[in-house]
Amino acid sequence: MASWAYRKGVHDLGRGCYAYLQPDGTWGWSNSGLVADGGESLLVDTLFDLKCTREMLAGFRAATPAAQRIGTLVNTHSNGDHTFGNQLVAGAEIVASRACAEEMRQRPPEQLAAMMRNWQALGPGAAFFHEVMGTRFDFEGIALTLPTRTFERALELRVGGKEVRLVEVGPAHTGGDVVVYVPQDRTVFTGDILFAGGHPVLWAGPVGNWIRACDLILGWEVETVVPGHGPITDKAGVRAMKRYLEYVRDEARRRFDAGMGYEEAARDISLAPFAGWTDPERILVNVDALYREFRRDKAPPDAMALFAAMGRYHAERKAQAAQ
Repeated sequence: MASWAYRKGVHDLGRGCYAYLQPDGTWGWSNSGLVADGGESLLVDTLFDLKCTREMLAGFRAATPAAQRIGTLVNTHSNGDHTFGNQLVAGAEIVASRACAEEMRQRPPEQLAAMMRNWQALGPGAAFFHEVMGTRFDFEGIALTLPTRTFERALELRVGGKEVRLVEVGPAHTGGDVVVYVPQDRTVFTGDILFAGGHPVLWAGPVGNWIRACDLILGWEVETVVPGHGPITDKAGVRAMKRYLEYVRDEARRRFDAGMGYEEAARDISLAPFAGWTDPERILVNVDALYREFRRDKAPPDAMALFAAMGRYHAERKAQAAQ
Protein backbone atom coordinates (compact mmCIF):
# COMPACT_ATOMS: atom_id res chain seq x y z
CA MET A 1 0.00 0.00 0.00
CA ALA A 2 0.97 3.65 -0.29
CA SER A 3 2.93 5.16 2.57
CA TRP A 4 0.62 7.74 4.11
CA ALA A 5 2.05 10.68 6.02
CA TYR A 6 0.41 11.09 9.41
CA ARG A 7 -0.60 14.74 9.18
CA LYS A 8 -3.75 16.62 10.00
CA GLY A 9 -6.27 17.06 7.23
CA VAL A 10 -7.66 15.36 4.15
CA HIS A 11 -5.88 12.45 2.50
CA ASP A 12 -6.97 11.35 -0.97
CA LEU A 13 -7.01 7.56 -0.88
CA GLY A 14 -7.86 7.33 -4.58
CA ARG A 15 -10.96 6.12 -6.42
CA GLY A 16 -13.25 8.54 -4.58
CA CYS A 17 -12.32 7.64 -1.00
CA TYR A 18 -10.87 10.16 1.43
CA ALA A 19 -9.73 10.21 5.05
CA TYR A 20 -9.51 13.11 7.47
CA LEU A 21 -6.90 12.57 10.18
CA GLN A 22 -6.34 14.31 13.51
CA PRO A 23 -2.92 13.52 14.94
CA ASP A 24 -1.86 12.38 17.39
CA GLY A 25 -4.92 10.13 17.66
CA THR A 26 -5.01 10.23 21.47
CA TRP A 27 -8.06 11.00 23.60
CA GLY A 28 -10.70 12.69 21.42
CA TRP A 29 -8.55 13.16 18.31
CA SER A 30 -10.54 10.91 15.98
CA ASN A 31 -10.62 10.38 12.22
CA SER A 32 -13.43 10.56 9.68
CA GLY A 33 -13.88 9.46 6.08
CA LEU A 34 -15.68 10.27 2.85
CA VAL A 35 -16.85 8.04 0.01
CA ALA A 36 -17.78 9.83 -3.24
CA ASP A 37 -19.06 8.70 -6.62
CA GLY A 38 -21.28 10.14 -9.33
CA GLY A 39 -21.61 13.47 -7.57
CA GLU A 40 -22.89 11.81 -4.37
CA SER A 41 -21.07 11.41 -1.07
CA LEU A 42 -21.25 9.52 2.22
CA LEU A 43 -19.48 10.80 5.33
CA VAL A 44 -18.11 8.39 7.93
CA ASP A 45 -18.34 10.03 11.37
CA THR A 46 -18.23 13.58 12.60
CA LEU A 47 -15.79 14.88 15.22
CA PHE A 48 -15.79 15.80 18.92
CA ASP A 49 -16.84 19.42 18.71
CA LEU A 50 -18.23 21.91 16.22
CA LYS A 51 -14.93 23.62 15.48
CA CYS A 52 -13.19 20.36 14.57
CA THR A 53 -16.15 19.20 12.51
CA ARG A 54 -16.35 22.49 10.58
CA GLU A 55 -12.65 22.20 9.72
CA MET A 56 -13.14 18.62 8.57
CA LEU A 57 -16.16 19.44 6.39
CA ALA A 58 -14.33 22.39 4.83
CA GLY A 59 -11.41 20.11 4.02
CA PHE A 60 -13.59 17.54 2.28
CA ARG A 61 -15.45 20.24 0.34
CA ALA A 62 -12.16 21.61 -0.92
CA ALA A 63 -11.08 18.09 -1.94
CA THR A 64 -14.14 17.09 -3.98
CA PRO A 65 -17.29 18.79 -5.28
CA ALA A 66 -19.27 15.74 -4.15
CA ALA A 67 -18.86 16.86 -0.53
CA GLN A 68 -20.72 20.12 -1.08
CA ARG A 69 -23.92 18.30 -0.17
CA ILE A 70 -23.43 15.12 1.83
CA GLY A 71 -26.37 12.79 1.35
CA THR A 72 -25.56 10.20 4.00
CA LEU A 73 -23.71 10.30 7.31
CA VAL A 74 -22.75 7.03 9.01
CA ASN A 75 -21.93 7.05 12.72
CA THR A 76 -19.71 4.05 13.41
CA HIS A 77 -20.51 4.15 17.13
CA SER A 78 -21.94 6.36 19.85
CA ASN A 79 -18.89 8.07 21.34
CA GLY A 80 -18.99 11.84 21.10
CA ASP A 81 -15.73 12.10 19.18
CA HIS A 82 -17.55 10.35 16.31
CA THR A 83 -21.01 11.92 16.66
CA PHE A 84 -21.01 15.35 18.33
CA GLY A 85 -20.67 17.21 15.01
CA ASN A 86 -23.76 15.61 13.49
CA GLN A 87 -25.79 18.81 13.61
CA LEU A 88 -23.48 20.38 11.02
CA VAL A 89 -24.30 17.83 8.30
CA ALA A 90 -27.63 19.45 7.42
CA GLY A 91 -30.03 17.42 5.32
CA ALA A 92 -28.09 14.17 5.44
CA GLU A 93 -29.68 10.87 6.33
CA ILE A 94 -27.85 9.77 9.48
CA VAL A 95 -27.36 5.99 9.62
CA ALA A 96 -26.17 3.94 12.60
CA SER A 97 -26.81 0.67 14.32
CA ARG A 98 -29.84 0.58 16.59
CA ALA A 99 -27.59 0.01 19.61
CA CYS A 100 -25.52 3.06 18.70
CA ALA A 101 -28.62 5.27 18.56
CA GLU A 102 -29.76 4.01 21.98
CA GLU A 103 -26.37 4.79 23.52
CA MET A 104 -26.34 8.28 22.00
CA ARG A 105 -29.60 9.04 23.80
CA GLN A 106 -28.09 7.92 27.09
CA ARG A 107 -25.03 10.19 26.82
CA PRO A 108 -26.07 13.50 25.20
CA PRO A 109 -23.51 16.26 24.63
CA GLU A 110 -25.29 18.54 27.10
CA GLN A 111 -24.41 16.06 29.86
CA LEU A 112 -20.73 16.19 28.97
CA ALA A 113 -20.74 19.98 28.73
CA ALA A 114 -22.25 20.23 32.22
CA MET A 115 -19.63 17.85 33.60
CA MET A 116 -16.82 19.92 32.11
CA ARG A 117 -18.25 23.13 33.57
CA ASN A 118 -18.19 21.53 37.04
CA TRP A 119 -15.28 19.11 36.79
CA GLN A 120 -13.44 20.49 39.83
CA ALA A 121 -16.32 19.46 42.08
CA LEU A 122 -16.85 16.02 40.57
CA GLY A 123 -13.83 14.09 41.77
CA PRO A 124 -10.70 12.53 40.26
CA GLY A 125 -12.48 10.81 37.37
CA ALA A 126 -13.83 14.09 36.02
CA ALA A 127 -10.44 15.70 36.67
CA PHE A 128 -8.63 13.18 34.47
CA PHE A 129 -11.30 13.46 31.77
CA HIS A 130 -10.82 17.23 31.84
CA GLU A 131 -7.04 16.82 31.65
CA VAL A 132 -7.08 14.63 28.55
CA MET A 133 -10.16 15.97 26.71
CA GLY A 134 -11.78 18.94 28.43
CA THR A 135 -8.83 21.22 27.66
CA ARG A 136 -8.83 20.25 23.97
CA PHE A 137 -12.47 20.55 22.94
CA ASP A 138 -15.43 22.88 23.42
CA PHE A 139 -18.60 20.97 24.28
CA GLU A 140 -20.85 24.03 24.57
CA GLY A 141 -23.57 24.57 21.98
CA ILE A 142 -23.63 20.98 20.74
CA ALA A 143 -27.15 19.64 20.15
CA LEU A 144 -27.93 15.93 20.32
CA THR A 145 -28.49 14.94 16.69
CA LEU A 146 -29.61 11.34 16.46
CA PRO A 147 -29.56 8.87 13.57
CA THR A 148 -32.58 9.05 11.30
CA ARG A 149 -32.17 5.45 10.11
CA THR A 150 -31.03 2.47 12.14
CA PHE A 151 -30.29 -1.14 11.31
CA GLU A 152 -29.09 -4.37 12.85
CA ARG A 153 -26.35 -6.69 11.62
CA ALA A 154 -25.80 -5.33 8.08
CA LEU A 155 -26.97 -2.75 5.59
CA GLU A 156 -25.95 -2.09 1.98
CA LEU A 157 -25.99 1.46 0.66
CA ARG A 158 -25.18 3.02 -2.71
CA VAL A 159 -23.10 6.12 -3.31
CA GLY A 160 -23.48 6.85 -6.99
CA GLY A 161 -22.62 3.51 -8.58
CA LYS A 162 -20.56 2.36 -5.62
CA GLU A 163 -21.60 -0.24 -3.04
CA VAL A 164 -20.94 0.58 0.60
CA ARG A 165 -21.45 -2.17 3.18
CA LEU A 166 -22.19 -1.36 6.80
CA VAL A 167 -21.51 -4.30 9.11
CA GLU A 168 -22.39 -4.26 12.80
CA VAL A 169 -19.59 -5.94 14.74
CA GLY A 170 -20.49 -4.77 18.25
CA PRO A 171 -20.84 -4.95 21.10
CA ALA A 172 -17.08 -4.57 21.35
CA HIS A 173 -15.57 -1.11 21.87
CA THR A 174 -19.14 0.13 22.45
CA GLY A 175 -22.54 -1.47 22.27
CA GLY A 176 -23.16 -0.85 18.57
CA ASP A 177 -19.90 -0.69 16.60
CA VAL A 178 -20.12 -0.62 12.81
CA VAL A 179 -17.41 -0.86 10.16
CA VAL A 180 -17.85 0.69 6.70
CA TYR A 181 -16.50 -1.42 3.83
CA VAL A 182 -16.17 -0.21 0.23
CA PRO A 183 -15.40 -3.43 -1.68
CA GLN A 184 -14.82 -1.79 -5.06
CA ASP A 185 -12.09 0.39 -3.56
CA ARG A 186 -10.66 -2.24 -1.16
CA THR A 187 -11.06 0.28 1.64
CA VAL A 188 -12.55 -0.01 5.12
CA PHE A 189 -13.32 2.67 7.68
CA THR A 190 -13.22 0.89 11.01
CA GLY A 191 -14.38 3.44 13.57
CA ASP A 192 -12.88 2.51 16.92
CA ILE A 193 -12.57 -1.16 16.12
CA LEU A 194 -9.06 -0.04 15.22
CA PHE A 195 -6.79 2.33 17.14
CA ALA A 196 -3.64 2.38 15.01
CA GLY A 197 -0.61 2.67 17.28
CA GLY A 198 -2.75 3.29 20.34
CA HIS A 199 -4.25 1.27 23.16
CA PRO A 200 -7.94 0.55 22.52
CA VAL A 201 -10.73 0.96 25.07
CA LEU A 202 -12.92 -2.05 25.82
CA TRP A 203 -15.95 -0.18 27.14
CA ALA A 204 -18.50 -2.86 26.21
CA GLY A 205 -17.07 -6.20 25.10
CA PRO A 206 -17.01 -9.13 24.99
CA VAL A 207 -13.45 -9.18 23.77
CA GLY A 208 -14.25 -12.14 21.52
CA ASN A 209 -16.53 -9.94 19.41
CA TRP A 210 -13.70 -7.47 18.87
CA ILE A 211 -11.30 -10.26 17.87
CA ARG A 212 -13.90 -11.62 15.45
CA ALA A 213 -14.30 -8.12 13.99
CA CYS A 214 -10.57 -8.08 13.29
CA ASP A 215 -10.83 -11.49 11.64
CA LEU A 216 -13.74 -10.27 9.51
CA ILE A 217 -11.69 -7.36 8.15
CA LEU A 218 -8.68 -9.61 7.61
CA GLY A 219 -10.88 -11.88 5.49
CA TRP A 220 -11.93 -9.08 3.14
CA GLU A 221 -10.12 -7.85 0.03
CA VAL A 222 -8.77 -4.76 1.76
CA GLU A 223 -5.73 -2.63 0.93
CA THR A 224 -6.45 0.58 2.85
CA VAL A 225 -7.67 0.75 6.44
CA VAL A 226 -8.76 4.05 8.00
CA PRO A 227 -8.81 3.62 11.79
CA GLY A 228 -10.95 5.55 14.23
CA HIS A 229 -7.75 6.97 15.72
CA GLY A 230 -4.21 7.01 14.40
CA PRO A 231 -2.54 6.84 10.98
CA ILE A 232 -3.88 5.16 7.87
CA THR A 233 -2.77 1.55 7.75
CA ASP A 234 -3.46 -1.77 6.08
CA LYS A 235 -4.12 -5.30 7.35
CA ALA A 236 -0.91 -5.18 9.39
CA GLY A 237 -2.58 -2.62 11.65
CA VAL A 238 -5.58 -4.91 12.11
CA ARG A 239 -3.35 -7.86 12.93
CA ALA A 240 -1.55 -5.75 15.54
CA MET A 241 -4.87 -4.86 17.19
CA LYS A 242 -5.90 -8.51 17.25
CA ARG A 243 -2.56 -9.46 18.89
CA TYR A 244 -3.08 -6.80 21.54
CA LEU A 245 -6.57 -8.00 22.41
CA GLU A 246 -5.50 -11.64 22.63
CA TYR A 247 -2.43 -10.75 24.70
CA VAL A 248 -4.30 -8.63 27.24
CA ARG A 249 -7.11 -11.21 27.47
CA ASP A 250 -4.67 -14.02 28.22
CA GLU A 251 -2.53 -12.00 30.64
CA ALA A 252 -5.62 -10.74 32.49
CA ARG A 253 -7.01 -14.28 32.75
CA ARG A 254 -3.86 -15.55 34.45
CA ARG A 255 -3.99 -12.77 37.02
CA PHE A 256 -7.72 -13.17 37.55
CA ASP A 257 -7.21 -16.86 38.27
CA ALA A 258 -4.40 -15.93 40.70
CA GLY A 259 -6.77 -13.68 42.65
CA MET A 260 -5.27 -10.30 41.76
CA GLY A 261 -7.51 -7.24 41.76
CA TYR A 262 -7.99 -5.55 38.41
CA GLU A 263 -5.80 -2.50 39.20
CA GLU A 264 -2.97 -4.67 40.49
CA ALA A 265 -3.28 -6.89 37.42
CA ALA A 266 -3.25 -3.94 35.03
CA ARG A 267 -0.03 -2.66 36.57
CA ASP A 268 1.51 -6.13 36.52
CA ILE A 269 0.90 -6.77 32.81
CA SER A 270 3.93 -5.82 30.76
CA LEU A 271 3.15 -3.45 27.90
CA ALA A 272 6.59 -3.96 26.36
CA PRO A 273 5.15 -5.77 23.30
CA PHE A 274 3.26 -2.55 22.53
CA ALA A 275 5.92 -0.02 23.49
CA GLY A 276 5.28 3.33 21.88
CA TRP A 277 1.51 2.88 21.66
CA THR A 278 -0.35 5.91 22.99
CA ASP A 279 -2.67 6.07 26.02
CA PRO A 280 -1.32 3.10 28.01
CA GLU A 281 -3.58 4.02 30.95
CA ARG A 282 -6.44 2.37 29.03
CA ILE A 283 -5.10 -0.98 30.23
CA LEU A 284 -7.12 -0.23 33.40
CA VAL A 285 -10.41 -0.15 31.46
CA ASN A 286 -9.50 -3.23 29.46
CA VAL A 287 -8.55 -5.38 32.44
CA ASP A 288 -11.65 -4.26 34.34
CA ALA A 289 -13.82 -5.23 31.34
CA LEU A 290 -12.14 -8.61 31.08
CA TYR A 291 -12.51 -9.26 34.80
CA ARG A 292 -16.23 -8.48 34.55
CA GLU A 293 -16.46 -10.79 31.56
CA PHE A 294 -14.67 -13.59 33.44
CA ARG A 295 -17.12 -13.13 36.35
CA ARG A 296 -20.05 -13.01 33.91
CA ASP A 297 -20.93 -9.66 35.44
CA LYS A 298 -23.40 -7.90 33.11
CA ALA A 299 -23.43 -4.61 35.03
CA PRO A 300 -22.19 -1.60 33.03
CA PRO A 301 -18.77 -0.22 33.91
CA ASP A 302 -18.40 2.66 36.35
CA ALA A 303 -16.89 5.10 33.86
CA MET A 304 -15.94 7.77 36.38
CA ALA A 305 -14.25 5.24 38.67
CA LEU A 306 -12.30 3.96 35.66
CA PHE A 307 -11.27 7.47 34.63
CA ALA A 308 -10.04 7.99 38.19
CA ALA A 309 -8.04 4.74 38.02
CA MET A 310 -6.58 5.77 34.66
CA GLY A 311 -5.65 9.12 36.15
CA ARG A 312 -3.68 7.44 38.92
CA TYR A 313 -1.88 5.20 36.43
CA HIS A 314 -1.18 8.14 34.11
CA ALA A 315 0.27 10.20 36.98
CA GLU A 316 2.46 7.30 38.11
CA ARG A 317 3.93 6.85 34.62
CA LYS A 318 4.60 10.59 34.31
CA ALA A 319 6.41 10.56 37.64
CA GLN A 320 8.49 7.54 36.64
CA ALA A 321 9.41 9.15 33.31
CA ALA A 322 10.54 12.31 35.15
CA GLN A 323 12.97 10.42 37.41
